[in-house]
Amino acid sequence: MNRCVLARVCVLLSILCLVAHLYLELQGFHVKSWRTLISTKEPQMHTRTQAVSEERKRLSDSMSTCYPTARHYRKSLRWKIKLQPWASESHSLEDEAFRFLKYITTPQVSCRNPANSLPAQGSWTLCLDNRFNLARSINTKHCRVYSLGVGGEDKQLEKILAKAGCEVHCFDPSIREAHLQDSRMWLHRLSIDWRDPNPAVMTQRQHSSTKKLSAVLNHYGHRQVDVLKMDMESAEWKILENLILENVLPSVGLLLLEVHLHWAGFEVSGNEPSVVRYWFSLLKELENTHFHLYHSYRDAAKPHLFLQKNLHNASSAYILGWVNRCYSAR
Repeated sequence: MNRCVLARVCVLLSILCLVAHLYLELQGFHVKSWRTLISTKEPQMHTRTQAVSEERKRLSDSMSTCYPTARHYRKSLRWKIKLQPWASESHSLEDEAFRFLKYITTPQVSCRNPANSLPAQGSWTLCLDNRFNLARSINTKHCRVYSLGVGGEDKQLEKILAKAGCEVHCFDPSIREAHLQDSRMWLHRLSIDWRDPNPAVMTQRQHSSTKKLSAVLNHYGHRQVDVLKMDMESAEWKILENLILENVLPSVGLLLLEVHLHWAGFEVSGNEPSVVRYWFSLLKELENTHFHLYHSYRDAAKPHLFLQKNLHNASSAYILGWVNRCYSAR
């Protein structure tokens, strides 16, 4: 009797062991099959994820990052510009000057002007490439030009643009009358500054006025300037900084700027390498505001002075042309 029960228990245990073995084998097969499936699908899933990521990037790049055409000028929350890293660990003037000069003499975009475009005025060269909006503004006679100067500079470009149908405003503190008009050319006895005027100084100067460009634009109700020409005799650096900090530049289509390098400029402080780093940082801010350099003119008639030194055979003055690739015409 005991032998019979023992035999039955052995058979039952054998069956249980067999079932357990089969179960484990079956589970191992499923795990292996699942792993094989995953390993086969992984490259496809990675490829698909990468394709989706690239597509999103293309969509993101194609989305407009430009500014709206109509803007209300207001004081920006920014108090200072972002300084670029030093050109080298040594912080030397030679390295800073070399980087800066290479930057201002290397155009970032070529400007293919049509054959019937306005005649170039020597160093002051417009970009009338049909890829940008200035050409269309001039052709439709809906262009506005601001010319900032301090007296005595050439006005040939302004006269040509006025004759082409542009509304031209020249701001110059040296003219005799408060406002003069000659056809489509307006002359204003006004000095453009980078700070708000001092009331005490304004009281003493009965025949002149000083304003920031943002205040002038608001005063005349102008929300766009197709061409901004600046010949400010070393005041251009602080004025440019003000235009960046107050977010005025997005509403400018073309910037023609004469830079003076023989000294640091009005109210620009620091040692010589810091000054050049500041200049370079200002122009990089232009680039970050969608402006691309298309024209660089080296004035060979000016002394070869770079912060009172002869560095890299640089001229003391350069005229630069920048086009805003995100500018929308009116």
